[in-house]
Parts: sequence; C-alpha cells; structure tokens
Amino acid sequence: MSTAVIAPNAVNRARQSAPRLRLTTRGRVVLMTLAATPLVIAALVFSLNGGDAAATLESNGTAFDYVDVAAGQSLWAIAEQNAPGHDPREVVAQLIELNQLPSADVYAGQELAIPSRFSQ
Repeated sequence: MSTAVIAPNAVNRARQSAPRLRLTTRGRVVLMTLAATPLVIAALVFSLNGGDAAATLESNGTAFDYVDVAAGQSLWAIAEQNAPGHDPREVVAQLIELNQLPSADVYAGQELAIPSRFSQ
C-alpha cells in the first residue's frame, strides 16, 4: 500500500486558486431586494385584508334624543340637564365622541345627539 504525500505547497496553491466570493454594491442591492420582496408582499396582503368591516342592518338598540343648544349654553350644562344621575365629565366626554366634536365648544342652534339612557 502506498501512501501519497501531498506537498504543503500544493495545498497552499489549491487554497489560493479557489475564487473568493466578493459581493459588489449592486449585488447587495439585488440580494436585499430579493430578500425583502416577500416581506413587502405579505405586509400589503395583510393590510388590505386585515380590516374587513361588515355593514349590517341590525340596530344596537341605542336610541337618541336630539337637543338644540341655546345661546350661552355649554356642553357641561347640557350634560347636567339631560343626565342628572351621571357624572357630567363622563357625559361630556361621551357627547364629544358621539357627536364627533373637535372640542367641548358648542354654539347656539347646534343640534346634539344624546343617548336616551341619560334621560332616564
């Protein structure tokens, strides 16, 4: 049986002759684009299908009374007058949200929706 001895220079030449992989700037851009494309597509699909809202004809059972704001009347006064058994701060916050008011300022002649449960 013969044993082949490889000279150390042959091993070094084999290592040196193997091409090194160099990634250029263009190659990095292509690689990042290929890696990011599935993530972008998944995000778009999720955002387009994630928030489906269904409109129905069913009522949630909430009835409203409508009040016209008198001259000099504030939202706080309307809350105290129409919901005497409730905390006026909570009623004012709910009226602002329900009527989609930008602030607690109201003007004379403005019509506000008030849930009927406050009147009871």
